[in-house]
Formats: sequence, C-alpha cells, structure tokens
Amino acid sequence: MTHPSQLRRLHFLNALFAPLTGHDLYLARQIDEAITCSLPEATERSPSDPAFVKAAAELFSRLCSGQPRHGFFHWDAGADDTGASPLFTRAGIMQGLRHLATYPESTLLVTNLRSAHCPPTKRWTERRQREYRDTLDLIRNLAALRSRRKSNLNLLFL
Repeated sequence: MTHPSQLRRLHFLNALFAPLTGHDLYLARQIDEAITCSLPEATERSPSDPAFVKAAAELFSRLCSGQPRHGFFHWDAGADDTGASPLFTRAGIMQGLRHLATYPESTLLVTNLRSAHCPPTKRWTERRQREYRDTLDLIRNLAALRSRRKSNLNLLFL
C-alpha cells in the first residue's frame, strides 16, 4: 500500500517534471525514489517538506539546464519575512518571469506561500485567508500578463 505522503509526493513530482517526462508516472516514481534515497526518513517526508522541495527543485533545475527550450525558476515565499507582502511577492515573481521570458516553455515553482501568510503557530483568520487569495490572484495575473503569448508557462504552487 502506498503511504499518503508518498502519494502526495508523486502527484507533486508528476506535476513538476511533466514538461520533461510527459506525465509518465513511472518516471515520477523513479524521481521520487532518487530524491528520497538521498534524504533521511524519506517515507515520512511530505512534498511540502523544505528538504524535499529543495532537492526536487535542484534536480529539476539541473534537468532544465540541459534543455535549451525549457526554463525553470523557483520562488520561495518563506525565504524571509517579506514573502507575504504584495510588494515583495510582485518583485519575486517579476524576477522569475524576466528570467523565464526567453524560453518557449518554462516552469515557475512558488513554495511556502501559505506558511508565509499564516505561520504554523498562528490561526487562519478571515483576513489572512483573504490576503492569501489576493496573493494567489496577483501571481496568476502577473504570470498571465507578463509572459509571452506564444510561450507555455507552467505555474505550480506548493
């Protein structure tokens, strides 16, 4: 039986690596095994685990560097205390979109946005939920407006 965290990891990896693997679940399982073999307590890690996300992003970045037609940018909203503010969100996403502008296909991975808006020690209030939804809308709108029409941009939130 598949562990629930492994199933979530496979869904995440299938979405992240789909542009390179063509949604091949067998390859997603092999990628999961390669990443989790390098991490302690691999079966316990969820796809939102920082170590797992970092390993997956680094692997995807290395694979994209060998693909001249596919670009990759990872923006971590939880990297500092400013990730939840609209100004810094806009700056981080625009930096990523400028980096990806030259590629006909690209992936923009946004991580830790939920925890940037509501740290684990806090409660989800109506205001925090509204700000989180507004930030998601801001990112989606920026990606739609600031990417080339003929390019294919995959926008992933984790």
